[in-house]
Amino acid sequence: MAENSRSRGSQSPLQRFDIDPEISQAATPPAEFYVHDSWFRLVTDQVLRRSWHYLGLSHGLEKVGSVRPVTILPGVLDEELLLVRGAGGELRLLSNVCTHRGMLVAEKEECVPSLRCRYHGRRFGLDGTFTSMPKFDKVANFPSDQDHLASFPVAERLGMLFGSLDPDCPFEEWFKPVEQRLTGINWTQLVEAQERHKDYEFEGNWMLYLDNYLEGFHIPFIHPGLTAAIAMDQYETHLLPLGTLQTAIARPDDETAFQPTESHPDKGRSIAAWYFWLFPATLINIYPWGISLNRVDPLNPTRSCVRFRSLVGNRELLGSGAGGDLHQVEMEDEEVVIATQRGLRGTAYHRGRYSPEEEEGVHHFHRLLVERLS
Repeated sequence: MAENSRSRGSQSPLQRFDIDPEISQAATPPAEFYVHDSWFRLVTDQVLRRSWHYLGLSHGLEKVGSVRPVTILPGVLDEELLLVRGAGGELRLLSNVCTHRGMLVAEKEECVPSLRCRYHGRRFGLDGTFTSMPKFDKVANFPSDQDHLASFPVAERLGMLFGSLDPDCPFEEWFKPVEQRLTGINWTQLVEAQERHKDYEFEGNWMLYLDNYLEGFHIPFIHPGLTAAIAMDQYETHLLPLGTLQTAIARPDDETAFQPTESHPDKGRSIAAWYFWLFPATLINIYPWGISLNRVDPLNPTRSCVRFRSLVGNRELLGSGAGGDLHQVEMEDEEVVIATQRGLRGTAYHRGRYSPEEEEGVHHFHRLLVERLS
């Protein structure tokens, strides 16, 4: 498709672009894609609104009647939802907006027999069904289906909760590659480690952060500690229908690495880490000590927040191997993302090219984005 010259205003008209399916022929997205509010709004509406999002950990929601308010992408999508453990033990994701006047139904995490809006007393069952409302006896054609709380898809895996407003793919298809790699791992239990939870906010577009995550090309240049922990000559990227898997092979002297069983896809290999990216913004990093889940949240076109959450399966291995110093690796990554964001603001750069040997994951990400935007 034809491309217009770059706009230098704060608002850029949407300029269509393609990502060639042949990586050796392809050019990267134009700089405006990472800078302008018009692109940010389009990606938010056509990609993020239809994606699966990490909603937190299930700990604390075990009892019937347990409720927890959650917001999908605060400041961007701003969808107010409610996780509810139903009477039969099922987990539901409901709208947290009262169908009377729009008040939040639940404002804190608690355990309740039913849902009640404190504004005017409208009540709902734990499944979101309208049950009663004071002073509404004379209202015609009431209640109707519009008086129930809307329900949204939700999934629970390994103590992690995921939801979507309108998913463009089934959860099982999206998450299945992660479960396949976890087969046979001998963790006795995955336990939330709140002391390891951390949010990192920085100046950089959320997609730019993922571009950096999706290739091992930069590791020897940017991460000396990580380079020393893995065999870079054996680093691999596998493309998945809805994500990627990067496999880091351990150094021969690493006794903490995974040794997969005979039935495992990576049998016979010494694994330092599996790095999963699930489209568009969920990172699940699997180390011998456990799982580091990173949710990449856009805040505006040029600012993001990466939220690290940890589930520990073997505390004795914390601090070792590829997952030994995640904070240092994050600081090194943010430094280059911030500098790249600064570079994209100027007039000198428009589009780049991909390394077919090293940047197939980045190319795959951009192809998935363009497919949904077109």
